[in-house]
Amino acid sequence: MAQQQQISLPAKLINGGIAGMVGVTCVFPIDLAKTRLQNQRSGQQLYKNMMDCLIKTVKSEGYFGMYRGAAVNLTLVTPEKAIKLAANDFFRQYLSKDGGRLTVGREMLAGCGAGMCQVVITTPMEMLKIQLQDAGRLAAQQRIMPTVVPSLKLGGTSALLSRSYSACPSPQVLRVSAIQITRELLRTKGIVGLYKGLGATLMRDIPFSVVYFPLFAHLHQLGARPSDGASVPFYWSFMSGCMAGSAAAVAVNPCDVIKTRLQSLSKGANEETYNGVVDCISKILKKEGPGAFLKGAGCRALVIAPLFGIAQVMYFVGVGEFLLEYTPNNIFSA
Repeated sequence: MAQQQQISLPAKLINGGIAGMVGVTCVFPIDLAKTRLQNQRSGQQLYKNMMDCLIKTVKSEGYFGMYRGAAVNLTLVTPEKAIKLAANDFFRQYLSKDGGRLTVGREMLAGCGAGMCQVVITTPMEMLKIQLQDAGRLAAQQRIMPTVVPSLKLGGTSALLSRSYSACPSPQVLRVSAIQITRELLRTKGIVGLYKGLGATLMRDIPFSVVYFPLFAHLHQLGARPSDGASVPFYWSFMSGCMAGSAAAVAVNPCDVIKTRLQSLSKGANEETYNGVVDCISKILKKEGPGAFLKGAGCRALVIAPLFGIAQVMYFVGVGEFLLEYTPNNIFSA
């Protein structure tokens, strides 16, 4: 662990931040499809699958319609991914003070700590992103099924958002910025408005980290080559990050569906509102069945896998250390 401790916190933050920005830029359209697939209800389905969603989005909103909400992610993903990866690294070091190898239980505990730390950024980031991503679905729903969705409601949320998605002869996706939504939420509900769905976010991110980090550590170790001083090739770091990320993403997808539904402020006229996690689970089971909890699972796996694969390659290459004139080190080289 001595070598691991030589990596500075700024280097970890740089590695996580660059990985997050590169990853988000590459996979954001898939994330948009995931949000829209998770939010559509049975009987009101606009999209058959991910590809159908992306094709319809490009046709109705243009190429850049696939990147609605990307600015929020690009702004906040740096601290979010940096906190997640750096916190896990910190807790791993803290829990292995004796210099011995971490047990699976301690690895999971370190992941739990990382998941709890990141929600400070994750919750408001996802809150804003979801409003922007889902706007196109709501407008398309009005246009294609006007008899089913004659109007839209927000259940007491801001007039700004209500005007943004109000019914009109030819519904369009009006451009409401994340700053406008933030100001309105702060004005009407205070800081609590930005943290709606915090419980569901914790319910998703803590189990994700508990699964991801120990699984990555063990997969990563399988690629060690004794002939090269137990070093791991960069492609194995990438593959380990992808495999662990996709497995963890699918495992917690039901929690992600719940979080998406709770954080969506705008609802179609025939789309129910939810009063907390338990109410959300109950209504989804009753009206849509257990299969609804797996909506967008494939998209989420495709989003998370490269995000964390790229993150681990950044650590392997040592981009942060290079920029800070340090010697590159792998976070799991010890």
